[in-house]
Amino acid sequence: MRRFFFALSFLFLLAWAQVPAAWLGLSVREQDDALVFEKGDIRFSYLPGLGWADPLDPTLPPPVGKDYLLDEAVLRAAGVIPADLPAARLRYRLAGDRLRLVLDLPAGPLPELPRAEGESPGWFTFYAPFFVANPARLPGLGFRYDDHGTEISYLAPAGRVYRWRVFPLSAPARYVMDAYFVPPPSERQLAPGIKLRREYVWTPEPLLLVRVVADPGRWRLEPVGTPGKRQFLPQMAPQALAILNGGYYDPKTATPVGLWVRDGVPLSYPYGRSALMWDGSLPQAAVPRFKAWVRTPDGKVHPVGINRWPARLTAHTLPGKVGRKGENVVVVAGDTVVHTYPAPVELGAGRWALTYPANDASWAAQVHPGSRLSLYVSLDPPVRYALEAGPLLVQGGRLAYAPDAERFDKNSPQIAKVTNQAAVAWTHEGQLWLVTSGPTTPGVLAEQLLGLGAWGAIRMDAGGSAQLYAGGELVFPERARAVVNGLALYPR
Repeated sequence: MRRFFFALSFLFLLAWAQVPAAWLGLSVREQDDALVFEKGDIRFSYLPGLGWADPLDPTLPPPVGKDYLLDEAVLRAAGVIPADLPAARLRYRLAGDRLRLVLDLPAGPLPELPRAEGESPGWFTFYAPFFVANPARLPGLGFRYDDHGTEISYLAPAGRVYRWRVFPLSAPARYVMDAYFVPPPSERQLAPGIKLRREYVWTPEPLLLVRVVADPGRWRLEPVGTPGKRQFLPQMAPQALAILNGGYYDPKTATPVGLWVRDGVPLSYPYGRSALMWDGSLPQAAVPRFKAWVRTPDGKVHPVGINRWPARLTAHTLPGKVGRKGENVVVVAGDTVVHTYPAPVELGAGRWALTYPANDASWAAQVHPGSRLSLYVSLDPPVRYALEAGPLLVQGGRLAYAPDAERFDKNSPQIAKVTNQAAVAWTHEGQLWLVTSGPTTPGVLAEQLLGLGAWGAIRMDAGGSAQLYAGGELVFPERARAVVNGLALYPR
């Protein structure tokens, strides 16, 4: 969010460099054709057409308008502003749900500036030990001056949740105030024990969460979709009460990336990351334990690694380049060997491959075009439903976000990019959440879900794929995208 504000800094507006007399505690009256300004023992006058009266320099800028706007030079010469009180220039940007004020500070030694944050029922006040020479005139924004600085207050639009923070920045020196005002949480019932909740959490910027919350015993969850085929989520499960997007897939071929089990039958093989697994009740998320093997034409069984779990014999089930120098690649369509090539090989969609050491003559002798080669995978323990995604976010009521442990590159856009997120989470009591969020990172989402009481949580596919339907309508985001699989929730 800091980057967002920085990128839009050219849109920040500078307020007029004049202060209304009343904001400084000055009273104004007309006397003998002159304007007399008074505050305690301070008294000075302006004669229209002639200028300021002695002892002020008559050529100083005149008061302006019905509010008698006064220039900083006049205020300092008259003693309204102490000579040793440093001045700061104000820039501001007002958006639909936030206000940012930036005080550009003078060069040289500065007073210690506090960092603070909090929330209030629609108003905010903070004190800056500077004379703000150009206060902004915005609805709800107020300024009050004294000998030690400027009090800035802001009244948010009615009916909003309000949060604020202030912090200093350096190079160049600035003092920043962020005020956020967002709609309060809202809920609507989708079915008995199942509701749609829309709310903001604080990171400290406001982050929108849209989630379906299903009470224990009130829900049934199934993975839906077809490998190799992209569809909009309602097409996968027209009768579902709610649908969340599922796991990752190859964008060119729509091949699912990772484990996908439906009714105990694997539709896609493990890739090497955490998966959501369940048997009709509360799910769990972990890197699945499994055994993989191939059966050769002679009926023998050979254990193999698979995808991101390489071994001497490794099965590859995803399109792309497979095999390393010094290996041979057996390309298989279904259970039938198509050809054997020296590695590496570009594997196409709808096929799988087995790699083995090129110097192993026994394999070359028994796998040839037209021979039978079958791949099998069993989970330990077996589950009825599973869908791989990751990384893991929360486990056992503790933060479990460690993308490196699941072989995600923590610096890749898949992990580091600030974008829409999707997740499945659950509480210790058995409540299930289908979650989508506004732009953030998976690490921030993990912290927020833990703070809301999640006992476990796993991220699903993110970015443009992150989407949630409830009651037949798209509730997040504003535009749908066709994906390969999803998680359909039905009432019980």
